[in-house]
Amino acid sequence: MLTAIVLIDTEPDRIPEVAAQVANLKGVSEVYSVTGKADLVAMVRVREHEALADAIADGISKVPGVVRTETLIAFRAYSSMDLEQAFALGLDD
Repeated sequence: MLTAIVLIDTEPDRIPEVAAQVANLKGVSEVYSVTGKADLVAMVRVREHEALADAIADGISKVPGVVRTETLIAFRAYSSMDLEQAFALGLDD
């Protein structure tokens, strides 16, 4: 399974509509409205590399109101247990 995190900039008055349309695209598992540099973050999960282009370049980028996207490809997933252990290094219980 390939996972991509897509940062989406939208026209300011279209955030809810863009989020709804992106959430309905094939390969998109979640869409979040966020604070920071991007307006929305979409999680894309697909089985094949070619499907990323379908979901992002031919899907998300073409939704009316999308101004720009930035895609981050995930290399490795860490479980919450792994993250808790990593952040707890050097701390006494």
